[in-house]
Amino acid sequence: MPQINQLSDIFFSQLLWLLVVFGIIYFGIARGMVPKIQATVDQRDGKIAADLAAAQAARDEAEATEAAYRERMDVSRSEAMQLAHNARQEGAKATEARLKVVDGEVGARIAEAEARIRAKVEAARGELEAVAAEAAQDLVAKLTGAKVDASAARAAVQGTIHG
Repeated sequence: MPQINQLSDIFFSQLLWLLVVFGIIYFGIARGMVPKIQATVDQRDGKIAADLAAAQAARDEAEATEAAYRERMDVSRSEAMQLAHNARQEGAKATEARLKVVDGEVGARIAEAEARIRAKVEAARGELEAVAAEAAQDLVAKLTGAKVDASAARAAVQGTIHG
């Protein structure tokens, strides 16, 4: 076979051209494509870093907003508790004032009722004394036959009742 005989003649030249072609391809890729790929990778890394920084900034802002919200809620809660406490105190004061007014009215009514009761008791006592004096006159007249004066009978009854 003649091709095998020519192998030693053309082997070194083919090997040389193979190295030249691979060298051109290697340097072409290294000089043309690798910088573009590296630029894309760097750009991607930069975008990821920027997105992470933006996310962290948003997280910090959200935490600050939440802290401010919680602080406002605590302030609002304490104000509400203070208002409720003040309202309870105002209500207690108003209730106490109303109770004093009502107590005064009730006391006046009680005093008025007691005065009426005293007047009625005195009137009843007066009537009772008069009836007792008449009864005493009638009893003395029936038992002894003597006639007793109305003023003397009244004096005797009052002495007996009042001690």
